[in-house]
Amino acid sequence: MLISAIAWVARNNRTQHRRVEAGDIRDKATEQSHKVGQREALADETAAKARAAQAEADAKTAQPKGLQHQAQVRRTDAASARDEVNQEFERADTMDPDTHTNGDTPREASETRETPPGTPTGKQGPPPMPRSG
Repeated sequence: MLISAIAWVARNNRTQHRRVEAGDIRDKATEQSHKVGQREALADETAAKARAAQAEADAKTAQPKGLQHQAQVRRTDAASARDEVNQEFERADTMDPDTHTNGDTPREASETRETPPGTPTGKQGPPPMPRSG
């Protein structure tokens, strides 16, 4: 009976020691869990910053493309307008009895029909669309 009592006390002591040890492990795990949560929050914040930076980079990439498209549209519109102006000059020349079309003193193309400096020459856009209104 004495042996069984000693065994029982030893087992209770071992069980109590294991409970205390398990509690210590849980306390450390709780502390580590808090630190891991902070790391996860930092990782989430960094990922959000990366997404924002990517969105900004995409916008900066899209901006020049949009401006290039806008410039092309304006260039085409200006070329169409230039063609219309030149057609009006030609129409006026055919109507004006003082305009020399037989080669005596022809009007220089550069006098009125010149494309302004900085405008690309030799590039034709689509034919002008009839304007309503």
